Amino acid sequence: MIPESFLNELKYNTDIEQVIGRYVQLRRRGKNLTGLCPFHSEKTPSFTVYPDTQSFYCFGCGAGGDAITFLRKIENLDYLDAVRELARQAGMTVPEGALEDTGRQLRTRLLELNREAARFFHATLMSDAGREGRAYLIGRGLTQKTVTRFGLGYAPESWDFLLRHLRGKGFSDEEAVAASLAVRGKNGGCYDAFRNRVIFPIIDLRGGVVAFGGRNLGDKGPKYLNSGDTPVFKKSRNLFALNFAKNTKRQELILCEGYMDVVSLHQGGFDNAVATLGTALTQEQAKLISGYTNTVVLSYDSDGPGQAATKRAMAMFQDTGVKVRVLSIPGAKDPDEFIKKFGAQRFELLLEGSAGAMDFEISRIRQNHDLETPEGKVGFLRDFVELMAGVASPIQREVYVSKVCRELEVDKQAVTLQLESALRRRKSGREKREARELRPFTAGQASAKTDLEKQRNPKCVLAEERLIAYLIRSPDGWGWVKERLRPEELVSDRDREIYVAVAQLLEDGRAADMMSLSARLDEDNMARLSEILASPGCENISAREAEDYISTLKSFHTRKTDEEVGSLEAEEWKRYIASIAAKKKTGG
Repeated sequence: MIPESFLNELKYNTDIEQVIGRYVQLRRRGKNLTGLCPFHSEKTPSFTVYPDTQSFYCFGCGAGGDAITFLRKIENLDYLDAVRELARQAGMTVPEGALEDTGRQLRTRLLELNREAARFFHATLMSDAGREGRAYLIGRGLTQKTVTRFGLGYAPESWDFLLRHLRGKGFSDEEAVAASLAVRGKNGGCYDAFRNRVIFPIIDLRGGVVAFGGRNLGDKGPKYLNSGDTPVFKKSRNLFALNFAKNTKRQELILCEGYMDVVSLHQGGFDNAVATLGTALTQEQAKLISGYTNTVVLSYDSDGPGQAATKRAMAMFQDTGVKVRVLSIPGAKDPDEFIKKFGAQRFELLLEGSAGAMDFEISRIRQNHDLETPEGKVGFLRDFVELMAGVASPIQREVYVSKVCRELEVDKQAVTLQLESALRRRKSGREKREARELRPFTAGQASAKTDLEKQRNPKCVLAEERLIAYLIRSPDGWGWVKERLRPEELVSDRDREIYVAVAQLLEDGRAADMMSLSARLDEDNMARLSEILASPGCENISAREAEDYISTLKSFHTRKTDEEVGSLEAEEWKRYIASIAAKKKTGG
């Protein structure tokens, strides 16, 4: 259990704007801040941060909560790990014993196991058993300093070389499987996941070894093998070498396809290079990059798959506010090969001359058409118009349309008309798509129940929303509210759970703030609470209004159905009619 005193100190040392600002580009709008939601795809900002309540809420997908809830969702952490990370950001240390739970213990063990495996792989590389691995790395031009800096290692061709070592260090086979370093066979036994491979440890921003990549030195198996997702690693949310690149003095980050490209670039003096981890760039990785730079240079291979990856990456960065440049690598397949052939100085010149993303796209379209023929021009302009229709900035569209029309000597008005038609089609399609995409985010079982209650009893659900907001903003009112309203008199199950959590804190003399409530409520209920606090009319509720809301809820429970009234005895019926008349006189 985390001490209340620690949570209070953490609360005072945490600014939700700074926490979320590491992942989302926020813009101030009055006293609040808005940005594009990191939890669903959108073009128009619907994600709002509320500094006064230290909460966030997305009006698009319904995500909401406090700083802890945000870290849980964005980093895929449980509650205790999110507290630990928030404490680290605030320069605090979580009290010993506060995070002793089964999940935390497993993650701690896996990090220890990964660190021991990384040391063992590196020691093996430097030993007689690592001759083949050393020969490969020397052949790729890597120095001893670079090998040591990245902690590169080697896994020999053996079924249990690593497992035997880990067992000797007190780790179980189950833990090795959980860390994605071992595989369980059909007969129930275990064997090493990495065999006859040069090993690239993957280190997170906190300095922990979270996973591994392995380059095959033989003919069997895939060229590169990467750790699967584990309790300490999500490949879609990590980048190779970002632990080094985050400290670069250069203005941009270079995004590469593979480990060797990154290692070679760092050795050449480009300490701003990073790479994805065996998958195409993900939205989470694009968001992560946007927290460290305003410009990214795409340095993918020049072959077909590399160019396709470049196009996908440009689309990923479109909504992050990051400017994209694309590196053309003449005379070489990738950055690693170019630096070996021509040196780091020539690569620096390539970086300086890298083209903007739009110029790159237009150049690609040009290559597909013969602009010396009328048919080629028509085909090019058709593809060009579709490209421009996907550009959000009207100014950028105007600049490139004018430029291309001048170069091809075509009527700008005709191209503009085609572009306007394409923009209308895109807008219609986007609206339909976004409407479809929002359903999975808002149709959860818990929220569906609340929505059903809203349909059945909108007045009561509104009353309990306002009452919860009143207690959070005016805790002094708890003394009289608890005398008037019992939890079972709320009509919505979710709101009742929130009301009980708020009541428990206030009854103990504690503030019912978002961080205290996040220790008692799950993510769905925290989102619901954020929705309540973000609702119009919930900011300044008076005690008189709160009394009216209580009356609304109590009257709901005293109403009887026609069937119930019909079954009343004579005396009961008279008392029921009298109570209705009394309420009408008092306006109840």
